[in-house]
Amino acid sequence: MKSHRIGIALLAIALLAAGCGREGGASETESTAGPAVSGNFGDLSGICGPGSAKSASAQGVTASEIEIGMFSDIGFTKNPDFVDAAKVFTSWCNAAGGINGRKIVTNLRDTNFMEVRQRMLESCREDFFLVGGSAALDGLGVKDRLSCLLPEFPAQVTATANTGSDLQLSAGATVAENVDPYSGFHDWLIKDAHPNSAESVGIIVGDSPITKVMSDKFTESLTASGATITYSDLYPAAGVSDWTPYAQSIKARNVRGLIFLGDFRYLAKLQDVLTGMDYRLDWIDANANSYNSTYLDATKSSLAAQNNYVDLSGTTPLDAAAKVTAVQQVRDLFERYAPDSDITFQVLRAFQAWVLFAKSATACGDNLTRACVYDTARKETAWTGGGLQAPVDLSRPLAEQTRCFNVQKATPDGWKTADFAPNNGAFRCGFTPYAYSKDFGKPTTLADVGKTMNDLK
Repeated sequence: MKSHRIGIALLAIALLAAGCGREGGASETESTAGPAVSGNFGDLSGICGPGSAKSASAQGVTASEIEIGMFSDIGFTKNPDFVDAAKVFTSWCNAAGGINGRKIVTNLRDTNFMEVRQRMLESCREDFFLVGGSAALDGLGVKDRLSCLLPEFPAQVTATANTGSDLQLSAGATVAENVDPYSGFHDWLIKDAHPNSAESVGIIVGDSPITKVMSDKFTESLTASGATITYSDLYPAAGVSDWTPYAQSIKARNVRGLIFLGDFRYLAKLQDVLTGMDYRLDWIDANANSYNSTYLDATKSSLAAQNNYVDLSGTTPLDAAAKVTAVQQVRDLFERYAPDSDITFQVLRAFQAWVLFAKSATACGDNLTRACVYDTARKETAWTGGGLQAPVDLSRPLAEQTRCFNVQKATPDGWKTADFAPNNGAFRCGFTPYAYSKDFGKPTTLADVGKTMNDLK
């Protein structure tokens, strides 16, 4: 039991960097019954719809179906976010007619935390594409994925070896990048929102190789921005029974801003202790994986005392639904197809990936191939997922682009948009991510497995 708790903690940590089954999307809910369903999403028209596809044009593609692989650690974590997003999106898309009449069938590739390679090899044999998933140890399968020329539009990536790897398109930020995508957010915290906090910033991370590297990256980036790191500590990856010693150290060093890397449930316990000691930080960076209702419930006794912020890195927040059609549509679709499921940050990231696949695949028509879908998606130079995120140029490496950030604050009344001076709708755009001076590794390429883009068919 102890080893399982440690594994859960390590998985939660890995997902900051950032049973196997066959799910038929709308086959379990609504498909063609009832009133006609529009294939429009957000500000995009006709990304799903009927058609007259006739060919079996690629592996996983027939005249009637498209098999899509979706990675998740759900068998280990019991976290349904990516599965929920896949169910809701495919139920809606299939009800609207599918992809030119082809029904999307989702093959859940449950990695069970440690079984990434096994699931990747299965996916290589059966799936047309990988869409809308994530695995904490995704770096274990990237060479196999490239060897079988399997493209992916993931919801999140975690390992340096997989982040920005070939045959992958992702608009999501991750600390596994060779630049700091959160430097705009942290600059806002220490220079605009709470300028006095720059003189004393703390970082506390779970004791694993993954988060130790993340701590090193943030320390370098924050120091370059003028912050002074006065507290840096590790806690056991499986958590602790009493967070009082950590809270006492934070108070003794007069930490004003705190970055916490690890399971958000542990952060909830730590800040409860801090609040009980009547110690109030200027800010806590709770990370985007805390953007869910579970975190709000876990911190309800301390939210009024502590300023909990998350940077959604350009993902449109749920409280923008009144102004952004795509966000309201996600809410409506979840109400229809998964009314008891929570819409989290991971769900929003996964939905954007599914929208990218559907739009690109529909544009390919009957001749649906991996090369066509991937090349079509790469032509999106201002991709917003129909309104689910700030514009991203998918034709260029993410590390070369200026970025957007947007800040949510946890309040007793739910997640609310903070006063962060947006300059582009729901976002503050135009900052250049800090480039690390140290070499933290590089993404895997086709050349690493003896392939080229000309091999993609």
